[in-house]
Amino acid sequence: MPRSLPAFARSVLTAGSLIAAGLVGGSMIAACSSPSSEPASAPPAKASSAPVPSAPVPSAPAPSAASDDEPPGAIACGKAVRAVSDASLMTPGVVADITAASGTADAPVADAAQALSAAYTKAVAAHGTDAEPDAVAAVSAAAAELVKICGDSGLETVG
Repeated sequence: MPRSLPAFARSVLTAGSLIAAGLVGGSMIAACSSPSSEPASAPPAKASSAPVPSAPVPSAPAPSAASDDEPPGAIACGKAVRAVSDASLMTPGVVADITAASGTADAPVADAAQALSAAYTKAVAAHGTDAEPDAVAAVSAAAAELVKICGDSGLETVG
C-alpha cells in the first residue's frame, strides 16, 4: 500500500504554495482569462481541396507548440504558477511537465526549472526517510524561486 506524504510535508507544500502565490499576487487571474488571439479555424479555410486524407498533418502541432511559447518561458511559467496555486508540486508528472515546458525558455526560467526538477528528484528519493520534510520544503522553495523569476520577467501573466 503506497504511503501518502506525511502531514508535515503537506503543510510545507501548502505554506510554500501560499508564499509563492503571494509573490504572484492577483495576476494569475489575467493568465487564466486570456484567450488565444488566433482562432483555430484559420487553416480549415483552405480545406476545400479534394485530397482530405492528406489534410490532417500530424507534424503541424509540434511547431505550433514551440511558437505558442511566446515569449519564451511563458508556458513553463504558467504551469509553475498553476502547480504552486494548486499545491500539486509533489504530484507525479507535474514537475516533469514544467521542466519539459522550460525547454524553450530563456536561461533564468530554464535554470530555475532545472533546480526545481533536481529538488523534486531528491524529495522523491527521500520519501519515507527523516530527510523527507526538508526535501519537500526544498521543492517548495525551488518552485517559489521559479515563480518569482517568472514574476520578475512578467511571464506569470502571460503563461
